[in-house]
Amino acid sequence: MALDPTDFTKCCKNSGVLMVVNCRKENSALKECLTAYYNDPAFHEECKMEYLKEREEFRKTGIPAKKRLQKVPTSM
Repeated sequence: MALDPTDFTKCCKNSGVLMVVNCRKENSALKECLTAYYNDPAFHEECKMEYLKEREEFRKTGIPAKKRLQKVPTSM
């Protein structure tokens, strides 16, 4: 049975200090998942294009993406 990457988070929350010992299996599954994405050229290209798009927008507006995505309160 393949583990869901969120299983590591759940295991850590439930294990507390003993997470190092209790969550080895979940940690290994998470590492495998992350390594698969890290080594995927298509994913790397997608991340690069997203970064370049955000950088271009920042250079135009001077506003970071996080600030642009926040709701602006309306005036009365």
